[in-house]
This record gives sequence, C-alpha cells and structure tokens, in this order.
Amino acid sequence: MRFLQETITAIDPDARRVTTNAGTYESDVMVVALGADYDLDATPGLADEGSEFYSEAGAERMRGIVHNFSKGRAIIGVSAAPYKCPPAPSECALLLHDYLTKKGVRSRCEITLVLPFGSPVPPSPETSKALIGAFSERDIKFVPSRRVASLDPGRRVAVLDDGSELPYDLFLGVPKHRAPKVVEESGMAENGWVPVNPKTLETRFAGVYAVGDIANTGTPKAGVFAEAAARAVAASLIARIRGGEQSGAYTGAGSCYIEFGAGRIGRVDVDFFSGPSPTGTYHEPSVAMRSEKEHFGLSRRARWFGL
Repeated sequence: MRFLQETITAIDPDARRVTTNAGTYESDVMVVALGADYDLDATPGLADEGSEFYSEAGAERMRGIVHNFSKGRAIIGVSAAPYKCPPAPSECALLLHDYLTKKGVRSRCEITLVLPFGSPVPPSPETSKALIGAFSERDIKFVPSRRVASLDPGRRVAVLDDGSELPYDLFLGVPKHRAPKVVEESGMAENGWVPVNPKTLETRFAGVYAVGDIANTGTPKAGVFAEAAARAVAASLIARIRGGEQSGAYTGAGSCYIEFGAGRIGRVDVDFFSGPSPTGTYHEPSVAMRSEKEHFGLSRRARWFGL
C-alpha cells in the first residue's frame, strides 16, 4: 500500500481520476471517503458567534467559554440534519449539567436542548425515553422537532425554524453539515450527499464507491457505521481480485455509546436494514459500561495507528 498525504483538488468519477496538489492519479477502483464539512454560513450569525463545538478548533474555543460561564441561559442547538453522532447534543446537555453542578453554579443556570428530531434517538424509543427522563431529572428543557435557523449575537437570541426566539447567554451549536466542495464539483453529490447502493456502497459511477459521512446510506453519520461500510467495500474488492465469492453486504448495524453523566455510559445497538424500519436495543447506563467504551476506542487507535 502507498500512502499519500495530499490535498484533493478535483475528482473525475467517470474516469476514476483524482487530482491533488501534487499530481494526478488514475485508478481501476475509486473509494471516496472525504467525510462531511461544516457550513457555518448556512446559519446566519453562527460564524459571528463562534460557538460551534463540532470542529476541533471550535471545541477548543468553547472549552474556555464554558469555563467562564457561571450564570444564565445555555442552549445546545442543532442547525440541520443529518449531523455526525446523533446522540452527541444530548450528551452535551447532560455533561454540561454535570460540569455546572461540580462548579456549584447549576442552580443559577438554565439548559435547553434544541433538536430537529421528535426524539433524541429516533430508531430506539426506549433510549429516547431514558434520555428524556434524564433531561427531566436534571431540569433540562428539551425542544424537539425544531432547528436553529439563525442567531442574533447582538440581541443574544437564537431564532428557530418556526420563528420563535430563545434568549441565551451561552450557545453551543451543531452546524449544518455538507459535502466537501471538491465532491460537489465532481457531480457525484445529489441533494447534498453521494447516493449509493446501501448494501454495496456503489455509486452510479462504475467502479466508484463512497463510504462514511459523505455517503447517503440511510444510516447515521457516525464512525462505527463508516468503519462497517469500509470493511464491506474492502471485503468485496478483495473477493473480486482473488476471484472468490462476494462477502456479506453492508448490514447497516452498529452500536453507539451514550454519556448519561455522573460517569455512567449507556449503549444503543441500532439496525437499519434488517426489518421494515430501523430498530434500536437499549442498554441501561452504568459505570461498568465505561470500560467497554474505552476498549472500543483504544482498540481502534491501536489497530489503525499503532498507539
């Protein structure tokens, strides 16, 4: 295998050709796995407020802002769906509660969570019920089926998609996600993402696959699903090269660990393809589940990066 760390400047899916800042490469098979970019400008005021926490730089910046927050109204708001790791905004609300409680200022603060879904984890009613119960226990206001359409930093209000306004002193935002510009310019994207056969990850271009957040598979944009999709494509390509039977298709199943606060971790096992509609199996949060989550992360870090 040859690893090239270069910037992709153009993709020609018909010719299976990639151009980078260092050269042009032809291929027999091309797998596009460029993830999702953040479009802060799609939500007026979000870039001015500088309060998204999904990028590494944004999270670093918000760490200092949250540290200085000790009184007032905090909003965790999602600008659009789909977005990476659907449970993350719920986790943010619960962990913010823990942080403010530890600081001794929780009673002086309000926390509101705004989600574009009717429930925190739509495929699993049981998981959603548990999260909504956790919100209620912690006096976290949950605003479902709404998204943050814009921010007015001068007035310190978040405007929702129904025109209603929520005042804030601290805003933690999830920006709209979009396909990288180079993918949009390639003609591969439709309605924002690259359409694929959900079982094989094949695009409409011969010999071209898409995996991960860039692909519209019908599954969440989360690492566990990107990993499974990549494994399915790799197994298929290996079988084709070796002349063997095609291996199993992408199953659309995976597990998500959820921070419930107080050191407790829950898990939901979701399955998007086996039945007529997605399903989720809920595992109650516990301190013991934390070691399972840590093993999940450490095992992949060791396998992929040797760390």
